[in-house]
Amino acid sequence: MASNPANSSENDAPVTLRLAGSAAVFVIVLGSIGLLMTINQTFALRLFGFQPLGSAFLYYLIGIFLAIAFLRYPARKKDQDHIPWYDWGMVACVLAASVYLGMNGLRIIERGWDYYAPIQATVIAGVLLVLVLEALRRCAGLIVFFVAIFFGSYPLFANYMPGFLWGNEYSFGETVRAHVMGVESIIGIPMQVVANLVIGFIVFGSTLTATGGGEFFMKFATALMGRRRGGPAKVAVLSSGFMGSLSGSAISNILSTGPITIPTMKRVGYPAHYAASVEACASTGGTLMPPVMGAVAFIMASFLGVSYAEIMVAAFLPALLFYIVLIFQVDVYAARNGLKGLDSSEIPSLLQTLKEGWPYLFSLAALIYMMLIMRIEAYAPYFASAVLILVSLFKKHGRLGFKGALSLLKDLSISVSNLVAILAGIGLVVGGLSYTGVAGAFSRELLLHAGGSIPLMLIAGAATSFVLGLGMTVSAVYIFLSILLAPALIAAGLNPLASHLFILYWGMMSFITPPVALAAITAANVAGASATKTSFYAMRMGAVLFVLPFLFVINPSLILQGDWEGILQSAVTAILAMWLLASGFEGYLYRVGRLKAWVRLAVLAAGSLFIYPELYTDILGISIIIAIYVLAMLKGRQRNSERVKQ
Repeated sequence: MASNPANSSENDAPVTLRLAGSAAVFVIVLGSIGLLMTINQTFALRLFGFQPLGSAFLYYLIGIFLAIAFLRYPARKKDQDHIPWYDWGMVACVLAASVYLGMNGLRIIERGWDYYAPIQATVIAGVLLVLVLEALRRCAGLIVFFVAIFFGSYPLFANYMPGFLWGNEYSFGETVRAHVMGVESIIGIPMQVVANLVIGFIVFGSTLTATGGGEFFMKFATALMGRRRGGPAKVAVLSSGFMGSLSGSAISNILSTGPITIPTMKRVGYPAHYAASVEACASTGGTLMPPVMGAVAFIMASFLGVSYAEIMVAAFLPALLFYIVLIFQVDVYAARNGLKGLDSSEIPSLLQTLKEGWPYLFSLAALIYMMLIMRIEAYAPYFASAVLILVSLFKKHGRLGFKGALSLLKDLSISVSNLVAILAGIGLVVGGLSYTGVAGAFSRELLLHAGGSIPLMLIAGAATSFVLGLGMTVSAVYIFLSILLAPALIAAGLNPLASHLFILYWGMMSFITPPVALAAITAANVAGASATKTSFYAMRMGAVLFVLPFLFVINPSLILQGDWEGILQSAVTAILAMWLLASGFEGYLYRVGRLKAWVRLAVLAAGSLFIYPELYTDILGISIIIAIYVLAMLKGRQRNSERVKQ
């Protein structure tokens, strides 16, 4: 769920020499304070009588984790191996500013400091605003930084903009106060979601990894799929799906599972670029797979005003379809090229694996139960993490000792600091558009220009999401478009949840599409393959992602909304579509073999027909497939008769 501008948009980057010695201790202490404060706030424990207001708590949290971000992420590349004096200066300033604002949290509300405040408070708010922008630049890169500056400063010149871009005017001081002391910007919905929900799930994901969960899921996937044809690729799909669904981070998933899965795929015959593409797509899909999905899913729940459980349920089937098509593709590729699975000696016993790893499955099941049935989303990840830690104490492997606990706190602190830096900065975009009133006007204008044409709006939305995704984090793209585009899609009559998922899917396309393709490039580095070739193969392999958003927007039963008969029919036809599209892309059909060009096109056409949710298109698609199999059967009989005659 974290990010680094150098190599990822949502990446838990490796710790460098910057965090050695006293700096590492300082990060662990600060992170522990931030975590303890979050637990105190979540469970209303009132430790030492401390229970700040919600806004004051957010200021404290921003100060703590921005301080860690300044220590972890350098301002310049040449500072990667040391922490210069000015970074320590920024740490001191951000801590002082956040403590001042936190201690004055009640005054800010009671006296309306977001409109008029003492000069001292305004100056300190300005200092924090600058530090938030600098942290955003370090953690998310220049593109997101400039987007935040433009929209954050929009209130200064909104009254000079033409037409629907016109908005309310703010002075410089009013803009600073509104962003820092108002409730719709830096401490708006994104930061509230991080504080109230996301940190807990980062704790769970980090605890799972630290206690050996990653190794278990890898062994579990190998036991299930390793011996089948193309087994290592299927193991990569399953293990990356498991881990990605818990971490919510495509890049960190590649860096943790890729060094194991990619060499194994290469060993059984997959080309380096293909192996890297499989890992990139599988890890990217993990950000869409419940139960965790990443910070953006929690933000979506807040924007829609629904429980996170509803987001989980809605996202499940589309994410499952994505993994089904990946399994189809790697299996078809293996069949087409005669690739085999792993040797039996390399396959762990499924029973033994489950016996050793039951705590991970139990904690995951408990997490899902607490979220879906008990509806205690804020508490669930902490309880599940506690179960993991307690069980690990009685295990020979995966036991979390003192050093392991320190490492866990360090990694956890860095992950949260990255997320806080990005979402506090992106809050400026939300604030700028909200305070000026431009967000609502933009949606109305888009609806008017589209003339009520839903296909036109969807295409425009997909293109906008894709372009923005080329240089922004998934969370940033989603937040930006949920304000500007989603209201127009909903006003056009589309399902609200499907509309927001549509934006999410298209916003994360940049992970596997050139020229950015962060996931593909990361996987290519692990595989020693061409980054460009890997990116294009990953885009082709993940082509279903381009189709899925249109599928569930047109047919909400694919997000499990509607009657069960309709959901079942939609799921079956969607799986048929995924199978046929995978077969068409790879040029191989079960029981038919390698496909000629015209047959390949016919298979792709049949798959496309199943996408459209109408009975006549399903009948036509079935007819095409039956015709292909009948022709193949007749051709096979003809060959057999010719052999008999010879």
